[in-house]
Amino acid sequence: MASPISVTAVGNCNHGDNNNNIIRSVFVYGSLLADDVVRALLRRVPKNSPAILHGYHRFSIKGRVYPAILPVENKKIIGRVLMDITAPELDILDKFEDYEYERRLVDVSLLDSSDVLQAYTYVWANNGDPDLYGEWDFEAWKESKMKDFLNMTMEFAQAQELPQSKPRVATYESYYKQNEGNNISS
Repeated sequence: MASPISVTAVGNCNHGDNNNNIIRSVFVYGSLLADDVVRALLRRVPKNSPAILHGYHRFSIKGRVYPAILPVENKKIIGRVLMDITAPELDILDKFEDYEYERRLVDVSLLDSSDVLQAYTYVWANNGDPDLYGEWDFEAWKESKMKDFLNMTMEFAQAQELPQSKPRVATYESYYKQNEGNNISS
């Protein structure tokens, strides 16, 4: 899912990816708002804080159950920042977001302290995509799509332990093709 990842103003801000102890924060706004999905990917739920990303809009995507975000003036997205993300966890998130998203550094406002910090997020790579529409609704997704998405995410996470694992988009398409009767698309 598209989500900014952020580097907190506190802690180690070194961007060298070869150090597993580097601390990062990631702004999430879609399926990663669900603790169960985060736990399936990272095997833990990191400390997190509600946050706002100004200047972006969260779109629904035709044929997908997860959202996309793009810069849009005078819009904002309420999500959360996952704190203390390690380099291996960031790698997992990069693989999960796959080629459909680009990781970008953004400023987010924490709701519980009003602090502003830099975070990475995953922005939809195709900014002219005709399949983007409306506004994605987390609560509606949680009610009708989360169970299948969580199963797909667990399949993806388990496959990452194999030498020739499938990327997330291929896992997503394969999983939902096998379960076509389950009304999985938006």
